[in-house]
Amino acid sequence: MKQLRLMLLIGLAALCSAGFARELPPEGGPARDFNLPTIERLTLDNGLRVTLVPFGKIPKAMIRVDVHTGNLNEGDNVWLADLTTELMKEGTELRSAELIARQTARMGGELSLSTGLDQTYLGLSVLSEFAGDALGLAAEVLRQPAFPADQLERLRAGLVRSRALSLSRPQAIAAAAYAELLYPNHPYGRSYPTEEQLAGYTLDQIKHYYRDNFGAQRSHVMIAGQFDRDEMMAAVRREFGDWAAGPAPLTLPPTVASGFRLKLIDRPGAPQSTLILGLPVDDVASPDFTALNQMQILLGGYFSSRMTANLREDKGYTYSPRSRISMNYRTANWAQTADVTTEHTGDSLNEIFAEIARIQGEAPSVAEVSRTQNYQTGTFVLSHATPGGLLARISQMTLHDLPDDYLDTYLSAVNSITPDKHQKMSQKHLVTDQMTLVIVGDLARVVPQLEAVPALEGIERL
Repeated sequence: MKQLRLMLLIGLAALCSAGFARELPPEGGPARDFNLPTIERLTLDNGLRVTLVPFGKIPKAMIRVDVHTGNLNEGDNVWLADLTTELMKEGTELRSAELIARQTARMGGELSLSTGLDQTYLGLSVLSEFAGDALGLAAEVLRQPAFPADQLERLRAGLVRSRALSLSRPQAIAAAAYAELLYPNHPYGRSYPTEEQLAGYTLDQIKHYYRDNFGAQRSHVMIAGQFDRDEMMAAVRREFGDWAAGPAPLTLPPTVASGFRLKLIDRPGAPQSTLILGLPVDDVASPDFTALNQMQILLGGYFSSRMTANLREDKGYTYSPRSRISMNYRTANWAQTADVTTEHTGDSLNEIFAEIARIQGEAPSVAEVSRTQNYQTGTFVLSHATPGGLLARISQMTLHDLPDDYLDTYLSAVNSITPDKHQKMSQKHLVTDQMTLVIVGDLARVVPQLEAVPALEGIERL
C-alpha cells in the first residue's frame, strides 16, 4: 500500500511538473517597428497651433487642447491656477456644467480639464460624427467660462481637503521638500499652499489669472482618430479663429542650488522611511537625453532594474524602489525613490550609492542593455497604441520644442545605445556630491544609522 501511495505521489509530482512547464510564457520575439501616422501641423494667424492625426479604425475622435499656463504662471499664489481650473469646470456663459456633461455623454464621451505645472489640459473623446460639435464645446469651455461665484467656496473646500489628504502621506511630504530644495524660490519648488493662502483667493484674482494667461498664442488644438480633415479644419477656424492671441508662453527656467543637501523630516514611530535622492539633469531636448534616460531605466526605472533586484529581491528592504526623470519646461531632474523599512534606512542608502558607483565603474553587459532596450521599445509602442497616448506624446514634443522627426528616429536611437554609453552617462550626470537627499521617517531610529553611510560623512542636515 505504501509503495502504491509513493508511486501515486511521484506520478502527481510528474504531472504537476509537466503542467508547470507547459505554463511557462513563450520567448519574447523582436519588437515590432512603430509605424507613425501622418501628422499635419499648422498655425492660425492668431498663433493657435493645430495638429491633426488620422489614426486607428474605431469611429471615434480624441480632442486635446493644451494651454501653456499652469502653476508656473501663478507666482507666489500657489494653487491659484488649480482653483481657476476647478471653477472653469462649473460651466460657461451659455451652458451649465450639468448641461455640458449631458451633451458630452450623448456624444459618447466625457470632458476633462486639469492643471499641471506648465500646462492646462482639456480632453474630450467622442464618436467621430460629433467631432465638430465637440470641438465647439471645448472652445466654449476654454473661451467663455462663467466663473460662478456661488460655487467658489465649495471648490475651495475641496482643494483644502485634497491638500490635507496629500500631506498626510510621507511620499507627498518628501516630494514637496525635495522640490523646494531642488528649485528654491521658483514655482516648481512650491508644491502646496498654506490653508490661509487658499482661504484668501478672491473671484477677482481668479478672473485676472484667466485673463492674463489664456489665449490663442499659448494654445494647441490636437485631434486624433477618425474624422473628416476639411470639416475639422473648418471647425477649428470657426471656433478658435477669432480668439485673441493673448500673451506669449512664459519662459522661467529655475536656478538650482549647488552642493549636497540633506533634509530630514521626523515621523515618530514610522515603520518605514521614505527616501528621495536626486539632482537636476539635462532635459529632453539635450543630445544626451535618450542615453541618459536608458541608463536610469537600467539602474532603477523598471521592474528588472538593478535597484529593484538589489533592494527588493536580494535584501528585502523595500517593496518597489523606483527611479525616474521628471521633466518640466526647460528643466528636468532624476530621482531614486523608495519606502524602506526603518531599521534598514542606512543599509538602503549604502546600497543605492553602491549601485550608482557600480554603473559608473563598469559598463553593463550587452545582454542587460538589450533587456532594457526591449523594455523601452515595447512600452513605446504600447503607449502610442491609442489616440490619447499619441496626443500625449505630441503634447510633450510641442512643450519641449522637439523636432518633427523625434518619433521617427526614437526607436533607432534607443537601440543604438552601447554599454559604454551607459557608463559615460552615469559618470557625467549622476554627480553624487551635487545630489539632494530627503528622508521622512522616525529620526530617533534613522539618524544613528546615517553615521554608517560613508557618502553622508560631513554632510549637515538642513
